[in-house]
Order: sequence, then structure tokens, then C-alpha cells
Amino acid sequence: MKRLLIPLAVAGLSAAVLVQPASAEPRWATDNLQPKPADAYGAAYFWLDSNGAALRKATQYHLDAQDVPKLVTSQSKGAPDGKPGMTGPTTTSKPSTAKNVNLPKTIGKVFFLDKSGHYRWCSATSIQSRNRNLVATAGHCVFANGKDDVYDKWVFVPGYYQGKAPWGVYAGAYAFTAYDLDTYDDYDGDFAFVAVHNGFSLAGEKEVSHNQFKAWAGDKWVKPREINAQEFLKCQLNLGECWSEGEDKPADLVGPDYPGAVLEKVEVNATTYKDAKIGKGQGFKFGEPVVEQVTKPQWDAYRGPGDKGTGPDKLGNYTITHYYTQKWVKPGTSRKYYEAHYIIGFAKDLGRLGDVVGGQGVAWNQPLGQTVTAFGYPADPHPDGDKAFTGVTPKWCAGKTGTKTYQVNTFRVDTHQVLKCSMTGGADGGPWLMKYNNGKRTGYVNGVTSMFHDNDGNGRIDFISSAIFDSEVADVYNKANYAATKSIVGPHGELLK
Repeated sequence: MKRLLIPLAVAGLSAAVLVQPASAEPRWATDNLQPKPADAYGAAYFWLDSNGAALRKATQYHLDAQDVPKLVTSQSKGAPDGKPGMTGPTTTSKPSTAKNVNLPKTIGKVFFLDKSGHYRWCSATSIQSRNRNLVATAGHCVFANGKDDVYDKWVFVPGYYQGKAPWGVYAGAYAFTAYDLDTYDDYDGDFAFVAVHNGFSLAGEKEVSHNQFKAWAGDKWVKPREINAQEFLKCQLNLGECWSEGEDKPADLVGPDYPGAVLEKVEVNATTYKDAKIGKGQGFKFGEPVVEQVTKPQWDAYRGPGDKGTGPDKLGNYTITHYYTQKWVKPGTSRKYYEAHYIIGFAKDLGRLGDVVGGQGVAWNQPLGQTVTAFGYPADPHPDGDKAFTGVTPKWCAGKTGTKTYQVNTFRVDTHQVLKCSMTGGADGGPWLMKYNNGKRTGYVNGVTSMFHDNDGNGRIDFISSAIFDSEVADVYNKANYAATKSIVGPHGELLK
């Protein structure tokens, strides 16, 4: 990257102590997402409510570019700017002997509201950290065009599939990225590490008394139930929570051209129907007479204005002929009565992200030309309009990264690493895993997808690019590594303070 960096002097990031001149600009930027439990709970509940409706509504985030960004070789071999290092992965997955690529449990989607209020998602992964609470993704999936601003309601959902969160939702607390991305919108630093709170899932609801409702610290709401006037009176006598809305007001007769007039039909006798006019108006004929076939008991019991005739017809059938005229009214209203029912919602704490799904390792200052497996949820169509991916399930690409760095002038990129891959937008933020172990489903994050490129100009994405994980990335990771988060719900499903 562009700034003079101080290499890490120790192998373990968690023990590293970095010193920089007082006059130097910081190499990282930190912004709050939802550090308070109430805000974190609200963000996670927003996505989980109504059986994950908001999750299913979200669409992939799009880079702010009219055309596919162009790659320009910088002819640099991207030599590391410090000593190589890595921190090992953790895993909860059982080893596998499958020959196909096994999808890691750590892979998932991050969801957030963009600055226009649209529901968006990117790809991401859980990574190793001392507090087992870090997510790695693209910086543009957390920070809104740099400029010291972050997206709202940011959460991570590992293993996301069709609106489901199999291992819970993890609300973001603190976000860390390169100073240049946050300050100058420089995509050489298009990466982010986010410390997340403990995950949780919704665990049902229960109707409680008013006192229990007032004492409950978690999610709660009043559910109204409509009752009749007698039940309303009884509720008031028992000092219950009940109320009424509206008023009893009869319908008024109006002309057919009155705004909001409603047409009703009135049954009349044959003479009145015969004398009524044809057309549209108060008391005018309403359609043709209607002949109803009835049983003998029904015929005997009928006392309405319709014509019963003199008895059964030649086939022994009994009929009644009904006649209708028009009635134009301004609808009346009726008072409605309601009684309050108090509902509390439960949430279940699922623990730290790394304890639930594990975490990939992180590697920095590795030479280019590494064999990596890149994961993500591609969804955008190719530039030629072909939509090869749905974004529903994660996909992967494998190969060696380029041995030279590339520039992307549109996004102020001087040194990106590239991988030949056809994944499209939606996969941004997904990890590039070096030394991927298919059996353990673990590796070392040595990049995250930043941009997509049509290098040969045939209307198909053929390369993806990532920030180079160098000493600056390690420095930001070291800062994020110390971020402490906690559970946001207690053992009884209540919201903690």
C-alpha cells in the first residue's frame, strides 16, 4: 500500500506491540456500528422478524461504477513490505474425506441498510481472533464510500440460505479498516474486520400479565384483540386495559353521484319493481328478477316481498321470484372495542461466533502467486446480461493469484492482487483462503474480493481482485483483535444492559 509501514516484529499478533512516530497518520480507522446491546438486538431483530422477511428482501450490494472497472498491470511484483506472518484457524467442523470442495461453516453474508435505505448484502467469513468475534469482509461492505461513515443495522449471518440463519445472527459492534479507505475512499485498503456481539436467535413468545410485561427487559409488544360491547363493559368494570375506536353512525341516503356513495340492493314486491325506473338512481331497478328454487318447507315459511306464485310448477318445483331496487348510501360507521394482550418475546444466546462456526486463519506479507480458494455468494449478471448465479448459495473459485500487481484507476487502486474467477457481484467481501484444507474446511485469509473485471472484454467477468494483505492489513487486524464484545441477551431471553 502507499504509506510507510512498520513491520510486525513478533509472530503472534495478539502479543504484538506497534510503535509509530507521533507525527505519522494512523494506519487504521475504527467506527462504531451497534456497540450497545439494545441497538444490536434491534438490528438483529430487524432481519429476523417475520421469519426472515428482510433477509429475503435484501439484494446484493453494487459498486458505484457505471462500467466494469479496468485492470491495468503495474508491472510490480508486489514484494511484501514486512516479515510474513499468519495466525492459525479454529474450527468446529468435523474433518471430511469428500473429494469435492466442502463449504466452510464460517462463510456467510453480511446484511445492512445502504444510505438510500435499501436492504443489501455482501459475502464474508468468520476469522480467528483472541475473542473469537471477528468477521472479515470488503471495506465497501461496511464503510459507506469511505468518508468516516458506516452502514446501518449491520449483521453477519454465517451459513445463510434462503432467509434462514442456521447458526444465528451476529450484530456488528465495532468496524476496523485502513485509514486510506475510511478517509480517502482508496480501494487499496478495501477490507474490513468487524467485531460482532454474541449471536442469538428468536425463541418464541408468551402472553403475560401487565406487571410482567412492564418488568420485562427484552422484546415486548401489545397485541389488540377485538371484543364486543358487553365484553368491553366487563373489561372496564374489572379495570382491564381496553379501549374503543370510532363511533356508531347510521348510513345516509345519497344520490348515486355523491363522492364515496355505495350501491346496495333492497328487496321489494313485484308492483314496486314494475313501477321503478330503469337506469342509475335512488329507487331504480336493480337488475332483472331473480328466480330462486327452494324446498317445500322453505316455500311455506317464506314471508318476504318476493312472489311465491300459487304453488309448485308442472315438475313439482317450488320457486320464489325476488325483485330488487337500488339504494345509494353514504356508509355508516360502528364503534369497535379492543382489549390489550401483553406479549413478550424470547431470544436465545448462541455464544461467540468463533465458538459456534470456527474461524479462518489470517495471513499477511505472503508472496504473490499463492494457490487460494475464494468463496462468495455471486448474484450479479455478467456484463453481457447472462445471469449465471442466484446469490442463494455460496460458490467458489480456486487457482493461483497473479504474480504481478494491478491498478484500477477508477477506484484509486495502485496495488491489487488478482485471481482468475467468474464469480460476479455479491461475492464481494468473500475470503481468499490460502492453504485451504478441504477436510477441515479451514485455511488462511490472504485477501477478500473487492472488485470484478472483464479483462478480455468479452462481456464476461473473468478476474476478481483484492487488496494485498500486507503489514497495514496486519496492523488493522491487530487492532481489531483486541476488540471485546459480549452477549446481548441473558439466560432467560431478556435483553441485557
